[in-house]
Amino acid sequence: MTTYPIKANVMDAEVVGEMTAWRRELHAYPETAFEETSTAELVASVLRDLGYQVHEKVGRTGVVGTLERGNGPSVGLRADMDALPVSELNECPHRSRHPGKMHACGHDGHTAMLLGAAALLKRDEGWNGTVHLIFQPAEEVAGGGRVMVEEGLFERFPCDAVFGLHNWPGLPLGTFAINNAAMMASLDTFEINVAGQGSHAAMPEEGIDALVCASYIVVALQSIVSRRLSPADAAVVSVTQIHGGDAWNVLPDRVVIRGTVRCFSSVVQARIRTLLDEISTTTARAHGASASLDYREGYPATINADSATQVALAAARNTVGDDAVRSGCKPSMASEDFAFMARVKPAAYIWMGVDGATASAPLHNPHYDFNDDALAIGAAYWVNVVKTFSRAA
Repeated sequence: MTTYPIKANVMDAEVVGEMTAWRRELHAYPETAFEETSTAELVASVLRDLGYQVHEKVGRTGVVGTLERGNGPSVGLRADMDALPVSELNECPHRSRHPGKMHACGHDGHTAMLLGAAALLKRDEGWNGTVHLIFQPAEEVAGGGRVMVEEGLFERFPCDAVFGLHNWPGLPLGTFAINNAAMMASLDTFEINVAGQGSHAAMPEEGIDALVCASYIVVALQSIVSRRLSPADAAVVSVTQIHGGDAWNVLPDRVVIRGTVRCFSSVVQARIRTLLDEISTTTARAHGASASLDYREGYPATINADSATQVALAAARNTVGDDAVRSGCKPSMASEDFAFMARVKPAAYIWMGVDGATASAPLHNPHYDFNDDALAIGAAYWVNVVKTFSRAA
């Protein structure tokens, strides 16, 4: 597999060594959503030692480090800190010491890279303005980005733009990919409660079979994307749970169907919600049953702003060279709560390649381990974002 060298020579062995140590320490002691107390303490300690203004408990367990240098724009750089409730299967020396928790998404690497960038920005004279380093908790499902915004993140730390980064297995080490539009899909969940009439399993004619009704609903929901939306409207409707019944010889009164919806447009999102309700209620009625929908909007789609995307593209090219940066990439149906920041500020979210000589394990996999060779690339990218944004403003 092809790998690419760093174009911008801003690293030194000391910073790389520190980032590697921080990353492995974080990996060994992972903390899940809104429990990132030790992680936050490490981040705050490093930032204080570097001379940053440090603000703790921002969004419950988040940390913001601020560095000011003369007059100029204000920019936010965001890294997520939380781990996943996954049992690690790696045997590396820095494997998780917390049973049932691990950094299976590389947020340990994200945190270490932003700390490395903090060290480099402190001594780099090639920029002016204010940098807010946003270490966010609870990206995985719990919506730490939403909590930070709702608790006044950008009122306390004004930003002219905010930037996010995620490591991306499937991209070669030393490459970046970005799209000047949607990068990640919205994340909604739904629950459909089907009410029938219980009966003896040997005498189904005396009841209304909620399980059969639920099965028809699940099949009918597959027509939403394939037949009720335009082929140009990307979306996913996935049923992930069906619960009903406890006995071998009893047809249950009720069945619960749960699933998730992903798309890139609020118009498509509203259309899918309407169709979920319509299909479930009418299908249930055809079986003599009833159904009710509980639809919960989660993360919005992550949409890059043009102005911020151009800064991210220039910074990436300054880091790894033009040939190693892919623009106009295909967006992912996975979701990101950086979207809450991107809804209120011009924002750009970029993917960074981490595959070395062999492909990395997938994200959220118990064998995943962030590639430490990517640390220097990510830190260099962050420095170049600040310098590019400073010049562009």
